[in-house]
Amino acid sequence: MKSCARCEQENPDDALFCHQCGTAIAADASQSPVAEAQLWRAFIGPSKAILFSLNSGWSWQSAETHYLETFRKFSLGPTPRFALTWHWSAFLFDPFLWFLYRKMYLYALVYAIGPVLSAYFTGDVTVGIVWRVMAGGSANYIYYWHAKDHLAAIRTKEGLDYSARDRLLRDLGGVQPYVLWLGVALHVLLLLLVIGAIRGGPSEGGR
Repeated sequence: MKSCARCEQENPDDALFCHQCGTAIAADASQSPVAEAQLWRAFIGPSKAILFSLNSGWSWQSAETHYLETFRKFSLGPTPRFALTWHWSAFLFDPFLWFLYRKMYLYALVYAIGPVLSAYFTGDVTVGIVWRVMAGGSANYIYYWHAKDHLAAIRTKEGLDYSARDRLLRDLGGVQPYVLWLGVALHVLLLLLVIGAIRGGPSEGGR
């Protein structure tokens, strides 16, 4: 048995995350950190992501390595903590769609309703930009905890063989490709509404 450094919960020798609080348990000589990285990669999935760096500019690459490198910034200390990072996809596209794409349904609901209610009560349609900035600055950290919590829950399930574990990883993690087409449809609809409003504006005012 191994004790968690954070909550002192006793965990099985093969546990990589604490069954009580979800904190990563340091691997010893009998446990390869590669196995832990493979679990995170399996949860993130083999999807592609829009990435940006000052050296290489924009690119369309595998998301696994990118997220693992970003997640390390949140776990540099003894306990996970927030670090400022930026998520271009959550900022440039509708945050609601990105959270839905990554199966974070509660946050998808918040970002679907929040900007609409904010615009309604303030009368300022540009308030949506504030929501996008919030999403861009927090999406990586939210996704980190989403993955961390689900992986900790998976490890508490006893008796799972490899195939059952892989199915669970695919069900809870990965992406939902249909959201890409949903995003295209919603943006086309929005464009049509804007065009309709522009065309109808002058004729309405001339009467």
